[in-house]
Amino acid sequence: MSTPVYGATSAQPQQSHGYPTMKITLSTLHKMKQESRKIAMLTCYDATFATVEAAAGVDILLIGDSLGNVIEGYSSTLPVSMDDMLYHTRCVARGAGSALVLADMPFGSSQVSPEKTFENAARLMAAGAEMVKIEGGEEMAQTVRFLTQRGIPVCAHIGLQPQSVNVYGGYKIQGKTEDSARRLIQEAQTLEQAGASLVLMELVPAAVAKQVTAAIQVPTIGIGAGPDVDGQVLVLHDMLGLVPGKKRFLRNFMEGSPSIQAAIEAYVLAVKSGEFPTMEHAY
Repeated sequence: MSTPVYGATSAQPQQSHGYPTMKITLSTLHKMKQESRKIAMLTCYDATFATVEAAAGVDILLIGDSLGNVIEGYSSTLPVSMDDMLYHTRCVARGAGSALVLADMPFGSSQVSPEKTFENAARLMAAGAEMVKIEGGEEMAQTVRFLTQRGIPVCAHIGLQPQSVNVYGGYKIQGKTEDSARRLIQEAQTLEQAGASLVLMELVPAAVAKQVTAAIQVPTIGIGAGPDVDGQVLVLHDMLGLVPGKKRFLRNFMEGSPSIQAAIEAYVLAVKSGEFPTMEHAY
């Protein structure tokens, strides 16, 4: 078995299911939405898993601040620092191959002035990120516009925002009432107009996520948001069944898989075929 080469240049086609694939870009993702082809995103925290995920066909590697939970052992994402995110972004970028690298803006790094947020985002881009993810609704529109006008692509994160868990009083479904559903749709439209290239929705009723997806031109990514979005994301450790406890929107892809590689390939295939998630995994 050959040793994977980390740090391959983006110009080099990588292998996915035995076939060469070209570098995933924002243009690729927008074309996938136009052609109704599902986008597979998965969290990633190191070079080895980056290589495995890219080879399995994952389109977007998310260096999530969920590393605070699954890597560092915290009970929330709040303690994750910029230094943590920079370290893991560098690791993932070295093995990402054809996949697009998306990095979370950790707590406190984007809840500041647009100028300071740009400085923080620029550090992540210099570390190897190709897009940053920012939690927040309409209040973040000015910041999103400031970043995108200066060359930093942004994925907006609405619905449940883990960095605001103390405000919500726990990890609760968002958009359950008519007013809150309308607000989510408006937030997505506002963030798109501000320049967001992707909109990620977490713990949103499937019907509301479907409305948001139809209301904007940029791709939507769901986690606990039902099947009618443009793509899906899961935390790697959840997808592999490594975290105890059951969440409705999860599926353990290690069950019946002979290897981690096979489990990730099964996840990608299930997302792209529409087999996962179903309404069984929705709210």
